[in-house]
Amino acid sequence: MSDLPRKAVTRTAKLAALPLGFAGRATWGLGKRIVGESAEIVGRELQQRTAEQLFKVLGELKGGAMKFGQALSVFESALPEEVAGPYRVALTKLQEAAPPMPTRTVHAVLTERLGPDWRELFEEFEDKPAAAASIGQVHRAVWHDGREVAVKVQYPGAGEALLSDLIQLGRFARLLGPLIPGVDIKPLITELRDRVSEELDYGLEAAAQTAHAQEFASDPDVVVPAVVHQCEQVLVTEWIDGIPLSEIIADGTPEQRDRAGQLLARFLFSGPARTGLLHADPHPGNFRLLPGGPQGEDDWRLGVLDFGTVDRLPGGLPTPIGISLRMTLDGDAETVYELLCEEGFVKESIELDPDAVLDYLLPIIEPARVDAFTFTRSWMRSQAARIADPRSPAYQLGKQLNLPPAYLLIHRVTLSTIGVLCQLGATVRLREELESWLPGFFLPDEPEESADPAETDDAAEAEELLEEELTEESAAEA
Repeated sequence: MSDLPRKAVTRTAKLAALPLGFAGRATWGLGKRIVGESAEIVGRELQQRTAEQLFKVLGELKGGAMKFGQALSVFESALPEEVAGPYRVALTKLQEAAPPMPTRTVHAVLTERLGPDWRELFEEFEDKPAAAASIGQVHRAVWHDGREVAVKVQYPGAGEALLSDLIQLGRFARLLGPLIPGVDIKPLITELRDRVSEELDYGLEAAAQTAHAQEFASDPDVVVPAVVHQCEQVLVTEWIDGIPLSEIIADGTPEQRDRAGQLLARFLFSGPARTGLLHADPHPGNFRLLPGGPQGEDDWRLGVLDFGTVDRLPGGLPTPIGISLRMTLDGDAETVYELLCEEGFVKESIELDPDAVLDYLLPIIEPARVDAFTFTRSWMRSQAARIADPRSPAYQLGKQLNLPPAYLLIHRVTLSTIGVLCQLGATVRLREELESWLPGFFLPDEPEESADPAETDDAAEAEELLEEELTEESAAEA
């Protein structure tokens, strides 16, 4: 029996209560204004109370509610600190865990999918889940060949819950918008909904994880656990220990933060070039820091989990991204604008000032302008405020830009990764990773112009005459 919770009406009631709560707080806010408190203070209190209720409800549910919460959690850095602080703990919980499903339900799924003798496949199996996520939970076990494994078991009815939640959330996306400045909630929910079938298919996930595990098998920096067994609703992979990235965000040393940030950027940019796949769920719960990097036990590697959502990019990340980024750094407004028009970021019916577009983009790509950039929550907040403030020119220009469907997931992954880097407060050599892995970004130094053949012949002839003269002088002296 499903634990998502048991009745769909229960889930719907919890989610439907959110907009009612928002409306009630709006009335409360109006009352505060009447008695003289400033709009700014009231606005912050409203945002804080709304966020606390939202993440409390999302944290109590699995399915699409938790998926949406995890997707939002990486944008926490964009919120004002006085608002973000009180519910950062709730966000961390969303990244790492959810209420477990009953042991009897787990056993029933394993019996149905692996057969009545499923226990013979394992030397040991822990009934208590090691982690829980939006559509399944993970149990630690020992495979029959002695390997430590992670057994991911999908919640019964996960697909229905996922779709139901996201449809319900989509109905009041407009009310959620003010929670995360600069992030358009409705396309985010739509994109999550479009990915439901892929995420439920453990066969696709196993194939994506196997491709990464094989490619990164000998990589000194990145560890991807191999797939051991897969069937419908059950995925068995090698187990990896390590420190969850959420713990590094909370209590990590500066060295751990910087190393985690560098490796996260390296993995996400190198993955498409090496595998043709982009890991599209970069929230902290999917990453671990493992000891034993290239510099020894005191160094760190990045462990990567959960390949249920990937973007298939056979040629790697689109070359126009790299060219546009390079031309933006070079200040070539006309070329950047032409590329954006060709790729559909500027619709044919709209005409924009290329210099204004360049001014809009430059602050966003600031991390690529220097050899090393320190990502901070304050930087993220300043970018979000610039883009989300209706009074700013950046807001007005941003509303006129278009995001082509082919770039939607790439855009979300990039924003999410930047959000995690800001949560880490990591100093990252981002430009180095872009030059290594982003097609079109790296422009090698132009080779020196070869000498004219005629000039080369003249130089050789002059050299021969000089040698003859020196020889004659030496003979005369002798």
